[in-house]
Amino acid sequence: MAITTNAIANSFKGQILRAVHNFTASTGNTFKLAMYTNAATLGASTTSFTTTGQVSSSGYTSGGKALVNSGVKVSGAVAITNFANVSFTGVTLTARGALIYNDTASGDPAVCVLDFGGDKTATAGTFTVQFPAFTTSAAIIRIGNA
Repeated sequence: MAITTNAIANSFKGQILRAVHNFTASTGNTFKLAMYTNAATLGASTTSFTTTGQVSSSGYTSGGKALVNSGVKVSGAVAITNFANVSFTGVTLTARGALIYNDTASGDPAVCVLDFGGDKTATAGTFTVQFPAFTTSAAIIRIGNA
């Protein structure tokens, strides 16, 4: 089992063309970030939220936390969306990665997998996932010409 690098879910690519996901800030879908241990199997082939391999620790709620969406921005040939940093407070947990998924759409479809590059731990404290800058070269989700 493994979390295989940062990846946009393959199923997400088709779903955006079928208007499954709405990234409009404050009025779009609700996206969540769920945390996973090194026992999880997540990657580009992940299609939806799963509890298998999810963190089960003091202070963490199954399904994770809602993300604050930055909205959509298009600059040149690149469209982007991003999220504000998210913090899990008062937790004791070890996480190897995370899954961003659409909690509004039927079946909780996967958006992308985040690989932390190794186990990260918080002990009776705060675990923060920091997102990159909301720019065309750094945003967590970028769609553009290859």
